[in-house]
Amino acid sequence: MFTNPEQFANATKTLFEFQLETFNTLTSKTVQGVEQVIALNMATAKNQLQEGLAAGKEISQASDAKTALKLAADQVQPGVASAATYQQQLGDIIAEIREEFTRAADAHVVEARNNLSALIHDVTKNVRPGSENAVQIVKTAIDNAFAGYEQVTKATKQAVEAVEAEISKANTIVAQKAAGK
Repeated sequence: MFTNPEQFANATKTLFEFQLETFNTLTSKTVQGVEQVIALNMATAKNQLQEGLAAGKEISQASDAKTALKLAADQVQPGVASAATYQQQLGDIIAEIREEFTRAADAHVVEARNNLSALIHDVTKNVRPGSENAVQIVKTAIDNAFAGYEQVTKATKQAVEAVEAEISKANTIVAQKAAGK
């Protein structure tokens, strides 16, 4: 099948470089998403702290207990609205990560299939008679590897969709609380 060890080394190197590039791309997308979630959490925590301090100050300055209770009750609605906003922003970040991850993964799979198909064609066009079985074994192994990769990609997509569904449920609950239902 491979007429010399250099062809085999080049084929192996090409596959390794593709896998490394795919891993780097997906890792970069994941890190960017984590950075966005951290920034959202920090901004939310800062806003909650500022709002809590302002509300505490306002309540402490109330002239009587009835006024203090009313001020405290008035803080519930903005808090629920703030939670709904946070949930929506978190959902948007996760949806963006999923979209970018899917786009990058799909592009790399297509590119890899094309490169490896061309490589297999180049390597196997001058196969010695009697080596057809070896060529078929390699082609089958590569097809199986891509099928496994596609399964992992599908499982990842399903996991992200499950997280999005849970965020959507949480948004619905928070929105219902905000509406007073």
